[in-house]
Amino acid sequence: MKRYKAITFILLLLVPLYLYSGEIGKETLLFAVKDQQELNMDIYFSSSSCDTAQPCLIFVFGGGFKEGRRDAPQYDDYFRYFAGKGFTVVSIDYRLGMKGEKAPGIFNHKPLQQAIAMAVDDLYSATSYLIQHAEELHIDPSRIIISGSSAGAMTVLQADYERCNGREAAKVLPEGFRYAGVIAFAGSVFSKEGTPSYMTTPAPTLFFHGSGDKLVPYNKTRFFRLGVFGSKSLAGRFREQGYPYAFYTMEEIGHEVSEYPMKEFLPEIEHFIRNFVLDKKQWQLETSLKDKLRKSERSVDPGSYYN
Repeated sequence: MKRYKAITFILLLLVPLYLYSGEIGKETLLFAVKDQQELNMDIYFSSSSCDTAQPCLIFVFGGGFKEGRRDAPQYDDYFRYFAGKGFTVVSIDYRLGMKGEKAPGIFNHKPLQQAIAMAVDDLYSATSYLIQHAEELHIDPSRIIISGSSAGAMTVLQADYERCNGREAAKVLPEGFRYAGVIAFAGSVFSKEGTPSYMTTPAPTLFFHGSGDKLVPYNKTRFFRLGVFGSKSLAGRFREQGYPYAFYTMEEIGHEVSEYPMKEFLPEIEHFIRNFVLDKKQWQLETSLKDKLRKSERSVDPGSYYN
């Protein structure tokens, strides 16, 4: 009898992660109004999920902080896959601070710096809203994972970096709150203090990045201590400090890594969440993948994208 009860308990723990459902519900909620702009979130959930607290996966869309939308069709597989696994998936709006701006660079970094700050502030507001309404939305506040593509990946990496370092914007979050995990598809951190350092332990982080990315640096772009530090640089810092992380390098691939892993690497993303986030394994994993059948477009850089 004891053995039966133990097996039943283990199966109940596994249900939220492995649950599939043909019916995915969607609800849109207003979470903030800033600069006279309404900021909404789309919430995806399985209609067969139990009325118990679920892990939450927040997503921040890409588009160079000048375009994009929370419900773009290229993200739909990602949303529905994890909603079907028993996650509450939340895709959010944020203010686009690079609209009408010239290409950013070392000597023209202030518009980008401000755009990142605005996006991070909006992500914190969305997180705070979800925590405040966790009971009615059936969300477990201790298992909130943030993920993003391109500009969204920059936003989630920056948000955890600033939270770990006690920055003013992060004070909107409850005292002691920490993200359970971070997933970044071609992201980076903007820093004026050199390679980012963390005053407290960052969340377990999954990095995807193409080594040929010219839009968001794979390694880093810096001038003295000022710079944009990409996945390779950040993974190096995590490795040095003993923080758990997984890093997928897509060799000789450009910025399209900001999107296609959300279709083609869903099991690997789930593996990261299961082992690094839910099971809290202290692994450091680096994978270098060369796909000889994939032709990459590596001509996109800030100059061509913003002008």
